[in-house]
Amino acid sequence: MAREQLQVLNALDVAKTQWYHFTAIVIAGMGFFTDAYDLFCISLVTKLLGRIYYYQPGSDTPGALPSNVSSAVNGVAFCGTLSGQLFFGWLGDKMGRKRVYGMTLMTMVICSIACGLSFGKNPTAVMSTLCFFRFWLGFGIGGDYPLSATIMSEYANKKTRGAFIAAVFAMQGFGILAGGMVAIIISATFRAQFPAPAYEVDPAGSTVPQADYAWRIIVMFGAIPAALTYYWRMKMPETARYTALVAKNAKQAASDMAKVLEVELESEPEKIEKMSQEKGNDFGLFSTQFARRHGLHLLGTTTTWFLLDIAFYSQNLFQKDIFSAIGWIPKAKTMNALEEVFKIARAQTLIALCSTVPGYWFTVALIDKIGRFAIQLMGFFFMTVFMFALAIPYHHWTLPDHRIGFVVMYSLTFFFANFGPNATTFVVPAEIFPARLRSTCHGISAAAGKAGAIVGAFGFLYAADGIGVRKTLLILGVINFLGMIFTFLVPESKGKSLEEISGEGEQENGSPAESRQTVPV
Repeated sequence: MAREQLQVLNALDVAKTQWYHFTAIVIAGMGFFTDAYDLFCISLVTKLLGRIYYYQPGSDTPGALPSNVSSAVNGVAFCGTLSGQLFFGWLGDKMGRKRVYGMTLMTMVICSIACGLSFGKNPTAVMSTLCFFRFWLGFGIGGDYPLSATIMSEYANKKTRGAFIAAVFAMQGFGILAGGMVAIIISATFRAQFPAPAYEVDPAGSTVPQADYAWRIIVMFGAIPAALTYYWRMKMPETARYTALVAKNAKQAASDMAKVLEVELESEPEKIEKMSQEKGNDFGLFSTQFARRHGLHLLGTTTTWFLLDIAFYSQNLFQKDIFSAIGWIPKAKTMNALEEVFKIARAQTLIALCSTVPGYWFTVALIDKIGRFAIQLMGFFFMTVFMFALAIPYHHWTLPDHRIGFVVMYSLTFFFANFGPNATTFVVPAEIFPARLRSTCHGISAAAGKAGAIVGAFGFLYAADGIGVRKTLLILGVINFLGMIFTFLVPESKGKSLEEISGEGEQENGSPAESRQTVPV
C-alpha cells in the first residue's frame, strides 16, 4: 500500500531544472575532477620519476621505476580509495552527507599537496612518502564516490536525476583532460627554460635537475580545484531526504529546501512521527528483510561494477603498445626527460578527447530517455563484441597495415565503457536503496568496483606477461559478457521517485519487492 509522500520530497521530485541543480553538479563534480586528475597525472610522471631517481650510469636505456615500486605508486591509491568508499559510505549514513563531505575534500586537498612535497633525495625515501600520502589521498577520493552520488540523487528531480548524477561522474573526463593539459604546459615551460639533449646523446644531462620540480607541480595542481569548492560544499544544506527520513527533523528539512527551491513548504512533523512509528522500514543492512528486499539489487550493483572495472582498468595495459604502434611516442632514449612527459601527456590527452570524454556525455544526454538498464546492457554488449573482435584475429591487428584499425576498435571499447556501465554502475546504487542505507550501499558497490580495478590493473599485468595479450583479451571478453548477465539483477529506476524505487514509499503490508524486481527486457 503506497504511503503519502512528504511535501518537501515531492517538491524536490517535481521541481523544474534550476540554477541550484547546476551548482550542485559542479560542487559535487569537483571531487571527481580531482580524483581523475590525480589517478591520471601519476601515470604521466612515473617515467620521469624513473629517470630522476633510478638512473643507472652506463645504461643504454633511461632509468625506470622497478616493477614493484611502479605497482606500489599506482596501486596504493586504489587500496586507499576502496577503504575510503566503505568508511565514508557508512559514515555518510550515520552522521549526514554534508558533515562528512567536507572531511573528504580536505583530505584530498592536504594529501595532493603532501604528495608533491614527498621529501628526501634518496629514492626509497621519496617513493615511501609518495606512496604513504597517495594512500590517504585515495582514502579521501573514495569517500567522494558514495557522498557525491547520494547528495546529487537526493537533490535532483525525478525527471532528470540520472543525467545529473551522470554529469557529476562525467567531471572525471574534464579531470583527465586537465591532467594531460597541465602536464603538457608544465613540461613545455620547463623544456623551454632548461633545454637538454636526448638520452642517447648525453645520458646524465638529458634529465635536468629542475625536472624534480616539474613532477611535483603537476601532482600538486590537483589540490587547487578541490580547495576552490570547499567553501561552497560547506554552504550546501544537508539533503532533505537525510534530514527528514533519517534524522527525522521535518522542520529543518522544510526550512532548508524552502531556501533552495525558493518556495513555501510545510514541515509536516506529524507525518514523520507516523512514519517513524510504522514497522517495516527500519531494517538494517544485515537483516533478512534487507536481503529479501534489496539483496539481489546489491549483488547486481557490486558484481557489475566489479566486472566492469576489471575490464576498464586492464585496458590501460595496451595503451603504451598503441601509442608506440601509431608513432605518437618515439623510443625513450631518443628524448630527454621533459620531452618524454610532453609526448606521453599529448598522446593520452588525445585518446581522452576522442573516446573517453564523449562517452560520458552521451550517457548524460540519453540516460533519462532510454534508461539505465538499456545503456548498461548495450555498453557491456559492445565491450564484449570489441574485445572478441580484437582477440580472435589478434595477429591480424599486430601487422603494421592494420594498426589504425586496432586503435579505432580500442577507442570504441573505451567509448562504450563510458557510454555504458562505467557511468550507470555509479548512478544506479545512489537511487535504488533506502535513504538510511543509501550511502553505505553505494560505498559497498563502489568498493567492489575498486577491487575489480586492482585485479584489472595488476592481475592482468602479470596475466599478459604469462599467457599473452590474445588470451588476456579473450578473458576480458568473457568478463564483459558476465557483466551483461549480472545487469539483469539491477532494476530500472528511470522516472520514479527515490522512495518509490527503494520501497520507502510503501507500507509493510504492501509488496514493494515484487514491483521492483521487474526489469525491462
